[in-house]
Amino acid sequence: MTLTSKTLLVLAALALAACNNPRTGGTFGGGGTDGFGGFNDGGIQSGMLGDPNDPNSVAHFQQRIGDRVFFTTDSSSLSEDGRATLNAQARWLSANPQFAILIEGHADERGTREYNVSLGERRANTVMQYLIAQGISAGRMRTVSYGKERPVEACPEQRCWDINRRAVTVVSGGRTS
Repeated sequence: MTLTSKTLLVLAALALAACNNPRTGGTFGGGGTDGFGGFNDGGIQSGMLGDPNDPNSVAHFQQRIGDRVFFTTDSSSLSEDGRATLNAQARWLSANPQFAILIEGHADERGTREYNVSLGERRANTVMQYLIAQGISAGRMRTVSYGKERPVEACPEQRCWDINRRAVTVVSGGRTS
């Protein structure tokens, strides 16, 4: 094998590895890729979101209710817009008790990995505590922090930092255990 062939082979392997998306398929636990025991997506992640016009569908939750809230720099405090989104999420979750949620905390790319994981955890916990205060059972929720590891868009600009400072509510088809 020539050096060029080896280089192309390595580049192809790296490209395939970069395409790996740990959220597709299966579960959020047990044999799933995310490592959260007892959190099964019930087929939702694999494309069974439903019709966004159906107020009981996951697609409606994501597209009409809103599945994320945003934060300011170095903060885990909810904005007025964030509280409004979470109030709508709480109403939807109350009307759809068959669903559980995973709350993902995220940060922008600035700061250390450790700091951003901690900040993402505080953001996810803030969302969870707010939803609990709205009457949603803690048993239906799990949190995880990805820190700066899963940006919506990676760039050293304010617009990217703004969309990466967030907490995302991921709806599952079954209760947590």
